[in-house]
Amino acid sequence: MDIFTALATVLGDPILLGWVFLAAIVGMIVGAIPGLTASAAIAMLLPLTFYMEPLPALAFLYVIGKSGRYGGSIAAILFNTPGTAASAATQLDGYPLARQGKAGKAMKVATISSVIGDFTGEILLIIGVAWIASIALKLGPPELFAVYFAAFIVIGSVIGKSVTRGLASAALGVLVAMIGLDPISSTERFTFGNFDLTNGISLVPLMIGIFVLGEVFTQLEERGAKTELVPNSDNDAERNGLSWAEYKPCIPHVIRSSFIGSFIGMLPGLGSAIAAFVAYGEGKRRARNPEEWGKGALEGVAAPEAANNAVSGPSMAPLLTLGIPGSTIGAILIGVFLIHGIQIGPTMFLTSRDLVFALFACGLIGIVMYGVIGYFGAAFIGKFITRISPQVLYPLIFLTSFVAAYTSRGNLFDVYVMVAAGFAGWGMRKLQFNPAALVISFVLASGAEETFRQALLLSDNGLMIFVTRPIALAFLLIGVAAMIARVRSLNKQSRAARLGDT
Repeated sequence: MDIFTALATVLGDPILLGWVFLAAIVGMIVGAIPGLTASAAIAMLLPLTFYMEPLPALAFLYVIGKSGRYGGSIAAILFNTPGTAASAATQLDGYPLARQGKAGKAMKVATISSVIGDFTGEILLIIGVAWIASIALKLGPPELFAVYFAAFIVIGSVIGKSVTRGLASAALGVLVAMIGLDPISSTERFTFGNFDLTNGISLVPLMIGIFVLGEVFTQLEERGAKTELVPNSDNDAERNGLSWAEYKPCIPHVIRSSFIGSFIGMLPGLGSAIAAFVAYGEGKRRARNPEEWGKGALEGVAAPEAANNAVSGPSMAPLLTLGIPGSTIGAILIGVFLIHGIQIGPTMFLTSRDLVFALFACGLIGIVMYGVIGYFGAAFIGKFITRISPQVLYPLIFLTSFVAAYTSRGNLFDVYVMVAAGFAGWGMRKLQFNPAALVISFVLASGAEETFRQALLLSDNGLMIFVTRPIALAFLLIGVAAMIARVRSLNKQSRAARLGDT
């Protein structure tokens, strides 16, 4: 079966199309609710798929992941509280646009960019899934650790106004990830004798606390008696409409970011958060108006959204061909494959080729569905949400956050973690540290530690293995160069600001 035959098969199955349509709606709504993530929704809905056929089960969760990535932009734009770490890049310009009364315009840009990025990644996956897997396969532990190292440096230096605080936030995320048992020796690390900490810190409560509760605390402190989250616009056609002239400058950023996201998606464990921030940083570096980024630039919404969704397709390549999940959603999908007795790995394209291409076809149809729903429905959702009083909305966010944190593992300790992370996120914002850098580093830390130890086991000269391997050295230099470039850029902006004041 090829992709065209798979499309015809899926389009001829109304029940399967119904599951794809439901997934597009569910993912977008879940992504738009502050505190809920597509990963959390998929984890909660996983038991439902036990009683479904393999293809509908996989397609349902796969499309929720796609539309949920896009739906996170709605929460990021309206509330400045992204449901995923990847959407944190979108909020940098999306929320200032919402404060200007242009939430609808920002969400239309996010929708179009997400669809283009998602299509790009999915088509690249379909055309060259085996080639993509072969590239990832050639990267040994030294090269993969170098990629992680470069990611840490880029995250810490690009996000925020201070490289020092950014790198400190990234380092803190790594330390938090080390809490629990050593993966090799099972020695307790940073548990302080607490049994609950031996299982480590779960991502979902940490992320909800840092991004959602921390932002709610900040909003309550800053807004006081204000009753609106973002300004409402009486002139919807002017402020919330999107013309070709407005979107045209975004196209180069969308194309570039789509390929950035697709490439990063090929590498196991990096995911959409890295892609979004790398694309944002690269877009800002190449922008004709970098001074407007962070203040409400449409290009600043388009770039991370294209990269964020472009990861979705290519991240399936290492999962399908090597059995290595390229993302959190991929890790959950492994469970669905195993439950239905489908063996993933190099032989999958021989034993389950029809299923794989049918899943790709469902992904393409799901992109169209969430794109249409989002373009025409996101503005309505935005208008409805912005009219909700904070006296109603904030308790709802708190309640949703507590439920989501508890249901992620059914553990009350995760609720305590979420509350503690909420105060930590609030404190980091006040001290101008980067909560997003902490969470992304937390996600990457386990993979970085594993590849680092594997690289040392392969080495006869210790750390010199990262210098003697050309690809590893190249990634290390890329990370250092990115940090130096960021420091120089900040110094240049600081000098320009001082000259302007004088």
